[in-house]
Amino acid sequence: MAMNPSKLKPIDIVRLVNSTQLQAVLNDRQLRRHRDRAGFRITDDGGQSLNLFKYAAWLREQLLVRESAPVQTYESKKAAVRNRNIALAIAGRDIGELPEVVDPERKKLAERSFRLFCESYFPETFRLGWSKDHLKAINKIETAVLRGGLFALAMPRGSGKSSLAEAACLWSMLYGHREFVMLIGATESAALETLESIKTELDVNELLGEDFPEAVFPIQSLDGIANRCAGQLYKGERTRIVWTSNEIVLPTIAGSKASGAVIRVSGITGRIRGMKFKKPNGRSIRPGLVVIDDPQTSESAGSLEQTRKRVRVLAGDILGLAGPGEKISGIMPCTIIRPGDMAEQILSKEKHPEWNGERTKMLYRFPSNTKLWDEYADLRAEGLRCSGDIHEATEFYAVHRAEMDEGAEVAWEDRFNHDEISAIQHAMNLKLQDEVAFWAEYQNEPLPEDLGSEEQLSIDGVIHKLNGRGHLDVPVGCNRITMFVDIQKALLFYVVCAWEDDFTGYVIDYGAYPDQRRRYFSLADANPTLQSVSPRDGIEGSIYTGLEKLTGDYLGREFVRDDGAMMKIERCLVDANWGASTDVVYQFCRQSKYSNIILPSHGRYIGASSKPMSEYKKAVGDRIGHNWRMPNVAGKRAIRHVLFDTNYWKTFIHSRFLVSMGDRGCLSLWGREPEAHLLFAEHLTAEYRVKTEGRGRKVDEWKMRPENNDNHWLDGVVGCAVAASMCGAVLPGTDSQKSAKAKTRLKLSELQKQRKKTENL
Repeated sequence: MAMNPSKLKPIDIVRLVNSTQLQAVLNDRQLRRHRDRAGFRITDDGGQSLNLFKYAAWLREQLLVRESAPVQTYESKKAAVRNRNIALAIAGRDIGELPEVVDPERKKLAERSFRLFCESYFPETFRLGWSKDHLKAINKIETAVLRGGLFALAMPRGSGKSSLAEAACLWSMLYGHREFVMLIGATESAALETLESIKTELDVNELLGEDFPEAVFPIQSLDGIANRCAGQLYKGERTRIVWTSNEIVLPTIAGSKASGAVIRVSGITGRIRGMKFKKPNGRSIRPGLVVIDDPQTSESAGSLEQTRKRVRVLAGDILGLAGPGEKISGIMPCTIIRPGDMAEQILSKEKHPEWNGERTKMLYRFPSNTKLWDEYADLRAEGLRCSGDIHEATEFYAVHRAEMDEGAEVAWEDRFNHDEISAIQHAMNLKLQDEVAFWAEYQNEPLPEDLGSEEQLSIDGVIHKLNGRGHLDVPVGCNRITMFVDIQKALLFYVVCAWEDDFTGYVIDYGAYPDQRRRYFSLADANPTLQSVSPRDGIEGSIYTGLEKLTGDYLGREFVRDDGAMMKIERCLVDANWGASTDVVYQFCRQSKYSNIILPSHGRYIGASSKPMSEYKKAVGDRIGHNWRMPNVAGKRAIRHVLFDTNYWKTFIHSRFLVSMGDRGCLSLWGREPEAHLLFAEHLTAEYRVKTEGRGRKVDEWKMRPENNDNHWLDGVVGCAVAASMCGAVLPGTDSQKSAKAKTRLKLSELQKQRKKTENL
């Protein structure tokens, strides 16, 4: 086959050369390597084919060069390979030329304006409009960084105070305003999380990369591999970058304002004293700016000793970080958790004026139309319970917005969620969701937890008052069983107690009708409700039907005492205070087949300045007891009912739960599992007592805790105790026992004899 030696394909060259007596002397890979080295010197048509004569000439030339070169020893070859590898490694470590600044004007304008820096380089973080409080905080941060000073900032949760603090750290370092920034958290792990957020911005924020290549480009060149830090070079010089879990040292670049800037983290209770950093030129620097981000935990805020310790650390260790003769600048975004905690102390301009404390709120004035907001709260709760959203409540707010917003002043107009239409609605939703959290985290005015000098009943104190008995078991010493039913629109809450003569009590049952079939629920999320189990009845009809079924089940039941005696409920009181239910309760108690043991009841709030029940004028037919009375009745509600002093009897029940097991007057629960009674305990601790004085007497006045909405089983136990007192139970040492006089029973014949004797005289 005819072939043109000056235009051969590579495969034909290999076949032709290997066709001699020498057999295989060339392969595809060798030829490809030769072509790469020789280039166009061995081709005739732009590299598509090879010229066999030129290829042979080139091979001969390479052979002559090799023969004329000095013979290399093994050591010289080894050194050459080593030098080549070093050169390659250095070339890989060097980051090359820095990119140009994309927008020098933007960078220059933001140098002295912290607000512009935030808006220019963090548009996603600070995407909403600024409030007046934000602008005030930005101005104070700017002053602290540029000119020095201390600034403590308490802003509502979610207002971006931590984001502002992170941006302040970056602004301080990138422009060289501060060489060494110290970041301190309540714990070291909390501070590490903030540092991680700053590292993320340096690594992925494109806007920072565009305008600060001298600081950001070397970081991005690491490709997330921290081990490259030690060997990284810029123009043959080490950048000395540090990128660890608790410290960042920006690259050392000649002419960079951020060259060698340091940020380090620590927990407030960790090692803080003596912080310093030595720069490549041998100069030691100390922190010039300290950012203290939420320096307390819930636990430390509740401990006086831990609060004192952290305040001392702040005043001594932290503010002394700058070293002798130097003054440190500080920024402290914080949240007031409890009254008198570390944050509140630092924010006080009387106690710590040097910190220039600023306390902001979500709502500076609340709406004045509380009636419409109460209706809104009901719609919101119903919507969340039924459909899981608040669209009906939002529609109601939209219709009545002008009236509902009247009197309100909100701090940040742009802050509300997608399913809301104003910042005022958002704030009120947070208040309805958890009032205690709202006052602490959004208003920076936590509600007081010091509820008086008297001992307060706790949830743990209730759930651990267990007697180990079975459900519905009646101890042998009990002579009476009482029941109380608390009326609500959606549910009937009931409690059943067994009592000994000295008011030693046992809660043997409690619950709600209809049965909620779950351990934890609230009145707001009740399902089923009285109306759902009686769909044909109105509100009054469903309450009547519920009372009929509940009392029919319990008042006709026999309870077995430990000695085998059969007992029934001796007295049942039904709450008649709920406005819409009063008449229907009276009607039910009159018509019930258990009307001989059922009585409507009314709790009365009798404060220190009110007339005590013992001073009420007794009318004919009235029955008077220990802080309760049964007035004579006539007219529309011609049925006996009982009135009782709620303040007194709540204190009474509170004291019974505080009595040690085994002592007289102790009140306990059945069972052995504390968790089973957790919801019951929440009801019993839903109120707290405050000792008040008026008209020469001291009285415990009971108030609802803001975080608790349900106290119905507390009312139930109180009602059971009142019923027990009506049945003859007396606590030793109470006024009832002291004032009780034994009445001698007289026969009719003796009365007649006494009358005749009087007539004869």
